[in-house]
Amino acid sequence: MVLYLAKIIFVVSLIVVIFPSLSLVFAQTSQDKLVVNVNEGTYKPLPIAIPDFRSVGSEAKGYAVNISKVISDDLQRSGLFSPIDKRAFLSIPNSVKERPNFVNWKPLNAQALVIGETKILPNNALGIEFVLYDVFAEQVMIRYQLSISSSKAWRRLAHTAADQIYKRITGESGYFDTRVVYISERGPTKKRKKRLSIMDQDGHNHKYLTDGNSLVLTPRFSPIRDEITYLAYFDEQKPPRVYLLNIENSDQVTLGTFPGMTFAPRFSPDGRKVIMSMAERGNTDIYVMDLLTLNQKQLTTHPAIDTSPSYSPDCSKIVFESDRGGSQQLYVMSSTGKNQRRISFKRGGRYGTPVWSPRGDLIAFTKFYKGSFHIGVMKSDGSGERLLTKGFIVEGPTWAPNGRVLMFYRQQRQNEKGEGSNPRLYSIDLTGHNEREIITPEDASDPAWSRLTSDIDPEKIKKICSD
Repeated sequence: MVLYLAKIIFVVSLIVVIFPSLSLVFAQTSQDKLVVNVNEGTYKPLPIAIPDFRSVGSEAKGYAVNISKVISDDLQRSGLFSPIDKRAFLSIPNSVKERPNFVNWKPLNAQALVIGETKILPNNALGIEFVLYDVFAEQVMIRYQLSISSSKAWRRLAHTAADQIYKRITGESGYFDTRVVYISERGPTKKRKKRLSIMDQDGHNHKYLTDGNSLVLTPRFSPIRDEITYLAYFDEQKPPRVYLLNIENSDQVTLGTFPGMTFAPRFSPDGRKVIMSMAERGNTDIYVMDLLTLNQKQLTTHPAIDTSPSYSPDCSKIVFESDRGGSQQLYVMSSTGKNQRRISFKRGGRYGTPVWSPRGDLIAFTKFYKGSFHIGVMKSDGSGERLLTKGFIVEGPTWAPNGRVLMFYRQQRQNEKGEGSNPRLYSIDLTGHNEREIITPEDASDPAWSRLTSDIDPEKIKKICSD
């Protein structure tokens, strides 16, 4: 299936900002009252009414129904919203210009209402307009017009609309207009065929990026370009290679051959470096590589195994795992390799695959404790540890760009027939109460979440990591 990254232009009030893909017109009232607090440990999803969008012209009818459904599905999967059954709707405005009769919506306990319409624009572009209402305050919360240069990319239009609704009600950035790269797997255990794959965060627009002729592992997204790094074994008798792949044009360069590497490098927050672990003279340490010069700098020199590094979003610190204390634990150091200190102490167990939240407040990790694997989070000083989910195998956490949701893969224990061990992708929010499977065509592991698609732009991200 083809990935469509159509041209989108955002217009906010009277200020026009152009990104590589959508068109947005924004208006907002000054007395908005409806808010969802995403920081509460427990909450009841907000009832929201999203009728099918109206179509302006018969050509847009199919898009209208599908777009409103994707918006509803996105919001429901977040766990913060509860779309109301459309069969309960009494009366729907005939256009976005018509003010709703709120008397028809209050008995349904609809806290928010979305009224929208869709139309085909010149050159096969697609446009939508929608209004978000606070039902009980009877006022407009926000009004949007969006357009996309190719109607084939209508799902991006819907995800972007869902992001704006999510942001307006929660005060947090959305995460729906994003993509996930992962390893697709199939075949018997001893002869697994693994392919690099990419999809939208909801599992749609799926595409294979490699042919499966080599073993590929642990892809990582660039924060500034449509590029990923990944690890590949073309010959199991030789060290793995690390590649930098452009997702859109399939251009690929080799970053190097690295003995003893088990995880692909992670990008620095400004996308100008990658950080990795590799073995030199039998010792595994952490190195950073400048992507422009390919120069490497060693950050750790401990005789133990130091691996799986991840930058903090301000590039000032690095979290990594090490067995220097006798078992796998998490450590934090400065970006220059100084001030190395252990942060994982709670209730024993072994820790691995740490990854810093895009918000900078938490570190996600995998933990093996009392015979089970766990996905958990802790603060950067090691305090506030919380285990969100557990299983026979749960590994490889990756953050949504708003730092509120994690994706990981889960593998069940085999039964007597050797069945039930296939890895699958799941998402879970920080409360641990909203775990959902992400449907993929084949088995799946090692997910990596992109930034919001509109934020993948080298010009928008400053150089924040020192040389």
